[in-house]
Amino acid sequence: MCDHDHKDSSRRGFLKTSAAAVTGVAAVAATGAISTNANAAAGDYADPEKPALPPSSMKLDLKRAAVVIIDPQVDFLSPKGVTWGVVGESVTEHDTVNNIERLFKIAKAKDIVTAISPHYYYPTDHGWKFEGGLEKLMHKIGMFDRKGPLDLKGFENSGADWMPQYKKYINDGKTIVVSPHKVYGPETNDLTLQLRKRGVDQVVLAGMSANLCVESHFRELQEQGFEVAVVRDATAAAKIPEGDGYAAAIVNFRYMANAVWTTKEAIKQIEASA
Repeated sequence: MCDHDHKDSSRRGFLKTSAAAVTGVAAVAATGAISTNANAAAGDYADPEKPALPPSSMKLDLKRAAVVIIDPQVDFLSPKGVTWGVVGESVTEHDTVNNIERLFKIAKAKDIVTAISPHYYYPTDHGWKFEGGLEKLMHKIGMFDRKGPLDLKGFENSGADWMPQYKKYINDGKTIVVSPHKVYGPETNDLTLQLRKRGVDQVVLAGMSANLCVESHFRELQEQGFEVAVVRDATAAAKIPEGDGYAAAIVNFRYMANAVWTTKEAIKQIEASA
């Protein structure tokens, strides 16, 4: 076995250990630490029957709108990815992979500005002196690892690469691929600059993962004066004993987003604005 295969095997093994802990969700759920799918469908994920907050009034203007996809990469969205043991259930439950592709398709069909904010780690990033819990985990399992900012050796079909079905959209010569974000938000990349330079002030936001990079991008974009609609079933998150990341994100999106749409609703909004 080559060293690369050994590393991949080690990473998968590490995540399988985490996944084994998540398999005990039924026991944890009794204490209220995490929701099961049944409970989520009935309450945490479903829209409230009697909302306390006013409904969204967001209307898209495609001349000043963009579709922004966060981390549409193998390590998050494929069973081959190093995080599948903890995000796979959520990705499958929400049909996230297909819903992201539906957004790509409508964006390209209507010639909407489309941007990708990827997550890459280079060897020098592993020299950080302090990290949060999840940063430690991502570095330990080699998530989104690349050889260097100017080196694509080993990138093709790696965990840092795009999901195969998205490549035809991302590599069309029109999609903006901004510099990588390093923790969760776009403060360390050029996403805001790229959008402003194109006269964009409305964002349809999707990608991975809901309570981490998507929520962090959402918060920063909103603070920077963008009107942001989050596509709730074109994202997903980890389910671990510490909690269901998707449920946590949905609560915050409902409180703060200019709109929270399903993929079907987002497409309808785009078509109505064309």
